[in-house]
Amino acid sequence: MSIKILVLGEIVGSSGVYAIKKTISNLKKEKGIDFIVANGEGTTSGFGLGQRHSLYLKKLGIDLITIGEKGFFKKDLTSFIKTAKFILRPANYPPGTPGLGWKTIEIKDKKITFISMLGMSGFERIHLSNPFSYTPQLISKLKGDTDFFVVDFHASTTAEKNTMFHLLDGKASIVYGTHSKAITADAKIMPQGTGVISDTGRCGSLHGIGGLMPEIEIDKFMIQIPKRSKDCFEKLETQGALFEIDNSGRCINIETLRIPVESPSEEERKSANKF
Repeated sequence: MSIKILVLGEIVGSSGVYAIKKTISNLKKEKGIDFIVANGEGTTSGFGLGQRHSLYLKKLGIDLITIGEKGFFKKDLTSFIKTAKFILRPANYPPGTPGLGWKTIEIKDKKITFISMLGMSGFERIHLSNPFSYTPQLISKLKGDTDFFVVDFHASTTAEKNTMFHLLDGKASIVYGTHSKAITADAKIMPQGTGVISDTGRCGSLHGIGGLMPEIEIDKFMIQIPKRSKDCFEKLETQGALFEIDNSGRCINIETLRIPVESPSEEERKSANKF
C-alpha cells in the first residue's frame, strides 16, 4: 500500500488561495491523495501568512502549511503559531522562536515526519543554523520515533537544493525545494530512493511578477521607493508535485501538476481580497 503526498507550490496572494479553492477538492478525488502540504509564506498579499488566511487554507483541505524567510512578516502569526500545530516554520531558527520546525503525522499507519528548513544564500536579513549540518543531525535524532521523512527546503539557488538532495538521499523519502515560485522540470528519484524536485512552483498568477501586479513591481525597481504590492488575478494556475512512496519509504513515482484556473469575476475578486 503506497502513500500519496501532494506538495503545492508557494501560495501567492488571494489569487493563489482562489486557485486552490477551485482545484483542491477535485485533485484529492482524482489522484487519491492522502495528505496535502503547501508553502504559504506568500499567501497574505504576497508577503507572509496571516492568521485568517492560514485557517482558511486549512478549511479548504490543506493539512500542513510551511513558511520561509517571510513567514513572520504578519504580526498576528507570531502569536498564533504558538498553538497552530498545522503550520511549520523553518527548524533551523534559533531556540525560543515560536512554532514548530517539524511534526510527525500518522498516515496510513506510517509515522511521517515533516521538516521545514531555510537555506543559506539570498536571505541577508536572517542568519540561521547551517541546514546542511542541522538537517542530517535532526533526522538522526528523530528516526527512532518515525518511519519516514519529508523535507521542505526553502532556498534560493538550485545548487543549494541539489546539494541537499544528495546529502539526504536515502535518509528522507521526499526532499523538495520552495521559494523560487517557478515550477522546475527536474523531478526525479535519487539513486537511494529519495524523490526530489528543485521547486514546486506557485499557486496564483503566472502573468504577474512573482504572482503580483507587474506595474507596481516594475515601479519598485525603477524608482527604488517601497510600494504596496497588489494581487494579480490573470492566468491563474495551481502548481505542485505529487509524490508516491511505498511501504519501505522509497519514492516510486513523481507527477508534476499544472492546473489552469479560470480568472474570477470582479465580484469574486472582491470577495477573495477580503482577507
